[in-house]
Amino acid sequence: MALITGELSNIFDFANGKSIKPNGSGDYKAFGANGIIGESEDFNHEDGIIIGRVGAYCGAVARCKEKFWASDNTIVAYPKEENFSKTYAYYFLKNLDLNKYAGGSAQPLLTQTTLKKVAVKYNDSKCERDTIGELLLKYDNLIENNNRRIAILEDMAQSLYREWFVNFRYPNHEDNLDAHGKPKLIDSPLGQIPEGWEVKRLDDYVTLQRGFDLPKAKRNTEGSIPIYAASGLTGYHDEIKAKGPGIVTGRSGTLGIVKLVLEDHWPLNTSLWVKKFENCSAHYAYYLLDSIGLERFNSGASVPTLNRNDVHGNPVIAPPPELINKFEEIVAVKHKQINVLKRKNTNLKQQRDILLPKLISGQIEL
Repeated sequence: MALITGELSNIFDFANGKSIKPNGSGDYKAFGANGIIGESEDFNHEDGIIIGRVGAYCGAVARCKEKFWASDNTIVAYPKEENFSKTYAYYFLKNLDLNKYAGGSAQPLLTQTTLKKVAVKYNDSKCERDTIGELLLKYDNLIENNNRRIAILEDMAQSLYREWFVNFRYPNHEDNLDAHGKPKLIDSPLGQIPEGWEVKRLDDYVTLQRGFDLPKAKRNTEGSIPIYAASGLTGYHDEIKAKGPGIVTGRSGTLGIVKLVLEDHWPLNTSLWVKKFENCSAHYAYYLLDSIGLERFNSGASVPTLNRNDVHGNPVIAPPPELINKFEEIVAVKHKQINVLKRKNTNLKQQRDILLPKLISGQIEL
């Protein structure tokens, strides 16, 4: 494979994004440095490659094939020539690790001037460039397809919980109707609930526990045990602190995100994890905790903080145990499918990320 040496200015035209009103809505995606940040009623670019210009995501690369709004935290790149496809150009820019070219004293900053001067080598064969781009795109298309399937399965499980335990349209609910064909409901501290149901405390189902300290310097990143912080997955280690399936949610910093973790894991000290399940499994408890809105229990002044003791006494609707069991049987199957798809995506991403630099640099020839 023959390589051409040059600068990014030889290959790309660049344009700065423009500021956007916060909390906007519309038909077009709005992009910031970290990807999609909302919607816009107008667009300023179409089928372009978006580069993070400032902040923690400076140098991050995304692509939108449609009309979109690029915010002032971005720079948009377009190949100068038609024979340099946007698909290949996207992976070419991703491989450059543009963050290392950022300047700025207070926070990372990329400018068009800096980008244009970045020295690069690129394949001189359009055919080979196109083949490389399409191969890498196949990986991303498979990942995206799996993500859509995951979203459908998650929505099905969430809808089932809502139908049974919020709308009270559970199996055979027709058997609990009065003479006028209306559901037999009784008053409770949480409003009307089906006859035969109760109101209990949250700790009748789960016992929350603070997570464990694990400084980054002590983590074995080569391990396969997922580490969960308040906001979700944050890395890997080689030691287990909590058996799966389990639940992790935010204790400090980020509140309200509830994660069902099917495998063994390490919950960090910024999180709370379920130490004990009572009268249910992790699957029902996950949807129960997610429905409560844990962020409303914030007790921190400057940093959002969740005290588990404030949550344990929260009243919750208690359906009959046999209904919970039936729900868990159905939902457990869906989450197993979700976990399989997530593992497939992890493998696909690893394979893509191994191939990307080798294909772009010519270490592997197609």
